[in-house]
Amino acid sequence: MGCIELMEYEILLSGGTYKEVREFIRRNFKEVYEVEPGYKLFDVYLIGVPPIFIGVEDGYVIFPYIKPCHGTFVLKIKDGDEIRRLLKKKRVG
Repeated sequence: MGCIELMEYEILLSGGTYKEVREFIRRNFKEVYEVEPGYKLFDVYLIGVPPIFIGVEDGYVIFPYIKPCHGTFVLKIKDGDEIRRLLKKKRVG
């Protein structure tokens, strides 16, 4: 995949702190997985303060994305391959 910017995504939240973004995912999605910083998702390494929560819903991956100089976002991207990899991680919710 590579560049998130070239993918079809929806921004669910922008401009929040990393804690607010993490709590948004935890509160709004039933299926949530915990990963460490550096986890590779869509060929991009996630950065942030642990734990990093990733939600799964209806074939979509919902995750925090930090873009330097632009802030922290929660993105929603459709993808089955990444979901299959996440199922091996620690489930939070």
